[in-house]
Amino acid sequence: MNANNILTDTMTLDEKLAAIDEAMASAGVQSRQSSNQVLAPLDPADLTMCLGCQ
Repeated sequence: MNANNILTDTMTLDEKLAAIDEAMASAGVQSRQSSNQVLAPLDPADLTMCLGCQ
C-alpha cells in the first residue's frame, strides 16, 4: 500500500485519517477473500508489538 495513492496535501487531517481507515479495512477484506489467513493486521497497534507481547 502506498500512502501517496490515498493521501493528498490538500486533505484535512480528518480526511486523511478517514482515508487511512478505509484503506486498512479494504486491505483486510481483500486479504480475507484471497486466503484463509488474514494478511493485513486488523489492529494497527499490532505493528508496534513483538509477537511475544501479542
